[in-house]
Amino acid sequence: MSLLDGFRRVRRVNTPDRRAAAWLPYALVLLAVAASLTGLTVRPTAGTPSRTVDYVIVAGAPGLRWDDLDPQRTPALWQEATRGSIGWLSVRSAQRVTCPADGWVTLGAGNYAAYPRPGAERSRCDPPAPELTRPDAIGANITNQRNVVRDNQDRLPYGAVPGALAETLRCTTAVGPGAAIMAARPFGRVDKYQADLPANPAPLLSDCQLSVVDLGTVAGSGAERAAAVARADAILARVVAARPERSLLLVAGLSDTDRGSRLHLAIAAGEGWNGGWLTSAGTGRVGYLQLIDLAPTVLTALGKAWPEKLFAGRAATVVPGRPAGVADAVQGPHNADKRATAQRAVAAIFFTVLAILLFLLFVAIVPVLGRARRHSRPTRPALPPPHLVAGFELALIAASLAIPAALVADATPWWRAGRPAWAFALATAALIVVGTVLIRVAPRYQRTLWPLGASAGVAAVVVAIDLLTGAQLQLNGVAGYSATIGAQYAGVGGVGVGVFVAGLLVLSGCLAQWVSKPWRPVIVVLLGGVGVVMVGSPYLGADAVGAIAVTAGVCVAAAISTGGWLTFPRFAWAALAGLAVTIGFAVLDLRRPALEQGSLGRLLTELSNGTGGPAMQRAAAANGETLLHSPLTIVAVVGVLMLVFCRFSPWGGLSRVFGLHPALRAAGAGIAVATLLAGILGGTALVVAGAAAAAVVPTTVLTVLRVLLHAADRTRPEGETDGPGGPALRKSDEDHLAAR
Repeated sequence: MSLLDGFRRVRRVNTPDRRAAAWLPYALVLLAVAASLTGLTVRPTAGTPSRTVDYVIVAGAPGLRWDDLDPQRTPALWQEATRGSIGWLSVRSAQRVTCPADGWVTLGAGNYAAYPRPGAERSRCDPPAPELTRPDAIGANITNQRNVVRDNQDRLPYGAVPGALAETLRCTTAVGPGAAIMAARPFGRVDKYQADLPANPAPLLSDCQLSVVDLGTVAGSGAERAAAVARADAILARVVAARPERSLLLVAGLSDTDRGSRLHLAIAAGEGWNGGWLTSAGTGRVGYLQLIDLAPTVLTALGKAWPEKLFAGRAATVVPGRPAGVADAVQGPHNADKRATAQRAVAAIFFTVLAILLFLLFVAIVPVLGRARRHSRPTRPALPPPHLVAGFELALIAASLAIPAALVADATPWWRAGRPAWAFALATAALIVVGTVLIRVAPRYQRTLWPLGASAGVAAVVVAIDLLTGAQLQLNGVAGYSATIGAQYAGVGGVGVGVFVAGLLVLSGCLAQWVSKPWRPVIVVLLGGVGVVMVGSPYLGADAVGAIAVTAGVCVAAAISTGGWLTFPRFAWAALAGLAVTIGFAVLDLRRPALEQGSLGRLLTELSNGTGGPAMQRAAAANGETLLHSPLTIVAVVGVLMLVFCRFSPWGGLSRVFGLHPALRAAGAGIAVATLLAGILGGTALVVAGAAAAAVVPTTVLTVLRVLLHAADRTRPEGETDGPGGPALRKSDEDHLAAR
């Protein structure tokens, strides 16, 4: 090359266009960060409560469910449900199972509370029986109320104050023992009390702004249960006939009556509350309400402010779009209680079986990995047979598709089958087979990274489509969450976050290998920014804490996607980018009214006003319980052990995979950071990491197997034939070495 040619080349490199092109990746990264922040800060407009009323009547029937209603047997309940707004009521309290007394005290506290029970009664749910005295003919006293308040304040991590609702009102009326528990002030006084509804209840129901009526406990089955429902309906009919003008009637099946958790009935009837679905900012899901939402609903309907530091719920609002018929809305094929109950049982079976199968699969493939790498010694172990390798490849692909297939299987009505577990298993197995076949018959199957990238892409796309369509497969889905637990009702669950983040980062790592080094962080940040918005947007994933964790993982992955280690400068830039998104979102979230704040804003508000301690205590307790009881903990541990084996064993092969494809090592680091942070901060321990491990570790092992089978392709004797993926792998190696 002449001196003139060399000068021209240098000049071309230093032209303004080339300098601009060098900065383009960084500009795109900043654009992606800004877009992520914008997507997180946009929130839906909060619903406005219905018009105020002069009186509120709360009629509670512990155990009452939607399948108890019938137009002939329960005409009063059916009529109020037809003309009022309705919803599914989650009756979570401070107890694992909400018994009638727990439901009543939680309703009165506006927060997760519990009613003390003697040791002999803790194994069953009895009707409420408070220690009542009648010092006068007007009201009553609950003699042990101070003990109830002290027990909730000192022993339980929710900061509930039994009687907080009654304490905000000048006067309350209670009819029945359960109503007395709710209406008692923190020092035990019930303003006005009647053991039974009088013959003419109209004067009693108009004495105070809030009246509480115990409709009786609905328990048992068969004729016993039908009789209890009929009695509740008869009492409600008398209440409806005597209710004053400009009043709101709230009917709630406010607890369970056995040792299982169920969804119950919620009805709001009154002017402005007709013909819609009930919802609240606390659930974020149309048609779902929490028991703790009823206390702020009462005060909002009366036009009064409610103590936000004491109440954990949010006021109910009405959303149109409900079917006109009650049966069409909540019974038969639309019975969410039946689906949620089936989900909890089948989910436990599914994830337990998945953990066992993954463990057995990983144990079985260890000898194959040991024989896969060629040795230079004169005597060397024979390579595993091609048909055995092909069988393990298909098994590993199928294992990685198990959770995405389970998520799609929730679109089928498996829970309505006579044997729901078998119906779900058949649907999931069929989807796994279809997905495995599609990946196997693809023209690019022999490419080293194709099974890993394709399965990761399937996982990310399945979760993304679900979130874009309202997360319908998450709610009461085996791979989602159950509304009966009372922890989440909308958005993406812990399993979904793990599968989505792992799939997205692995896919970005595979795609980044196709571009030059300066552009690899761009690929990671662009796809990662989409993930942040999908997880954190209140329209989609509605998990702000999860979005922060994903941001941290994406920043780490982008920092080391070009190769090398996570040096201090790289870590500093990644940390600054993550903090920018987190702080920006937190600041904008805190500027909103308290009722419109997301989970991050509420947490920071609690920390600032000194009430964040119970929230942190609850998160720690949830982490501990989930860590010990979730099968996904086993999946996470087994997955990590398998990766450690593949990385550090003499024939591991994972080091070679990372050396050939540094963007995959970056994706693995980002997944570890994101899933661990999301699990710990979200109170789900290793659930997120376990779901991520189930989605990507099997196909990572498959990639390791392919690399080991061709680790000595350059030095093997002439005349040996290529195995599966051989030519593509060698071409990839040569391209990579040439690029370096």
